[in-house]
Amino acid sequence: MEVLLYSLRKVIAGIPLVLGVTLISFLLIVYFGPDKTYELVGKNPTAEQIAEVRSQLGYDQPFVTRYVRYLQEIVTLDFGNSESTDEKVSSILARTIPVSLLLAMPGFILGNGLGVALALVAAYFRGGFIDKLIMGSAAVGMSVSFLIAIIAFQILLSSSDGLNLFPVRGWDTSTPLAYIQHVTVPTLATVFVALGYNTRFYRAVIVEEMTRDHVRTARAFGVPPARIFYRNILKNSMVPIVTRVVFSIPLIIISGSLLLESYFGIPGIGKVTYDAIVTGDQPVLKAVVALTAILFVVAQLLTDICYRLVDPRVSLR
Repeated sequence: MEVLLYSLRKVIAGIPLVLGVTLISFLLIVYFGPDKTYELVGKNPTAEQIAEVRSQLGYDQPFVTRYVRYLQEIVTLDFGNSESTDEKVSSILARTIPVSLLLAMPGFILGNGLGVALALVAAYFRGGFIDKLIMGSAAVGMSVSFLIAIIAFQILLSSSDGLNLFPVRGWDTSTPLAYIQHVTVPTLATVFVALGYNTRFYRAVIVEEMTRDHVRTARAFGVPPARIFYRNILKNSMVPIVTRVVFSIPLIIISGSLLLESYFGIPGIGKVTYDAIVTGDQPVLKAVVALTAILFVVAQLLTDICYRLVDPRVSLR
């Protein structure tokens, strides 16, 4: 019951965030976004034809009216039809979001799991050769562009000039083997780039926790190092770790998948977003912006609940 009431309060508190993000984005779309009028009226249109098309598109309505309608679309999850394909936007989201989740999940799990593991090893051997080797490798990974990593892994693993083990492009989840073949290269590229950032961040959190008074006290009382690392260091480092992990989920689903899906031709929400930006498909863009804002509110809620799970001292109040 406590979690339910807290969730309700956080959802209500998140409404201003959604309103703020959607208002700014809608303002940019209306005043700086593409105007589809002259794409639809043809050559040498008359003033009456232009006015008719603008009326059909809703461009002639006041800004407040259009924004209120946008809010109604968010509440009902009915964003109309895509201007490019005439498919319902809700159907596009339902079809593409699972693809993006299947694409991003392996890299997300491996990137964070390996990041925590390497950070623990580096922190344990702080100042030594192993620590410097891990941190140096992390710096190298951070310095490589995501696009360069994608191209390099594709050439190495998918081309005839390399090992030619995996498909160059496309997406197939009809069988577990087909899924593994298509997700491997994008996952390796994601882990290669994300691992450096994750390792350095998690190591900094863990090293800071190692300097706490309670850790020095445990060492003074002869507590085994492995137990200190698990109970006194790792468990107390989980709050910032959980924060980074959960709040990166919306970015991974939307922006992280955009480059991967566009490059590999994977039909996920990132590819749809890229195509909508290129073609000026406003219904799709408005839906993606609203989805991103809602995901951040949900991430904030999940983060606070996870705080309570990893640290019983945290109160949901």
